[in-house]
Amino acid sequence: MKKFLLVIFFKLCLIFADRGLIPINPGIAIFEPNQRAMICWNGKEEILLLSTDLSASDSTMVLEILPLPSEPKVKKGDLETFQRAVNLINKRIYISKKRDGGRLSEGTIPPPAEITFHEKIGAHDISVVHLKEGKGFVDWVRNYLKSLDFDKEIISDAQKELVESYISEGFTYFVFDVVTLNKDKKTLEPIQYHFQTEKLFYPLKITKLGSGYTTIELIILTPRLLSSFSGISIKRIQLAHDPITINQYDLKIIDEDMSELLKDYTEMKLRVWKIEGELNSFDKDLITQ
Repeated sequence: MKKFLLVIFFKLCLIFADRGLIPINPGIAIFEPNQRAMICWNGKEEILLLSTDLSASDSTMVLEILPLPSEPKVKKGDLETFQRAVNLINKRIYISKKRDGGRLSEGTIPPPAEITFHEKIGAHDISVVHLKEGKGFVDWVRNYLKSLDFDKEIISDAQKELVESYISEGFTYFVFDVVTLNKDKKTLEPIQYHFQTEKLFYPLKITKLGSGYTTIELIILTPRLLSSFSGISIKRIQLAHDPITINQYDLKIIDEDMSELLKDYTEMKLRVWKIEGELNSFDKDLITQ
């Protein structure tokens, strides 16, 4: 049993995923071995906590694009939140039966965009952008990058079409995060996004222009188990372990903001979802309730 738990422990500590990464210097390869992600959702609001390990084949600035269903509140997160959640999962696995490896149950022309938030948080230069129309996206990004002393065409037609598809679906808020990378792996400060959404949301389609196989593991915290999946198929989601039940005392140890988000509930469900596949196979986002 101890050996089994040790395997799960290290597996849950490495949570892989991808966002829309665009190097400002053409021809530079971006490496993203680890992206830790935890989602807390109460049926109306979501806290998305992200922390990424990044490096590049040479020095460059990188623009990350994260689409969101509504305007987020952005703040620095706590890297230990991931560890505390994993520790609690492992503790409960230790005192319960082994997982069975099963799957889940079921006038004046307005500007094309406006910045509603801008702040430097450690290595991040984050702007929350409210897009008004898709056709002005490329020009707006070009001017945005010029304000950062860059004057290069880095947005491809395919990337433009992908963002426009988000806008056509009602997504008008995007997080633009500019970071400077080099050959040394850099663990970026965790960033917490708190936003309104009637469905649990995690962007996957934004990565479809990438290539290669990926494994995505997300720590999920909700008041109950979820069964209605309107984005990617439930068949693509596997449970890494049996869901565990936690209470407010447990949650306050993990994260105070998440405890406040779920303050109306005495018990919650905590688990890890695993999604695998080629990046270009993610033609839908994770949307569930």
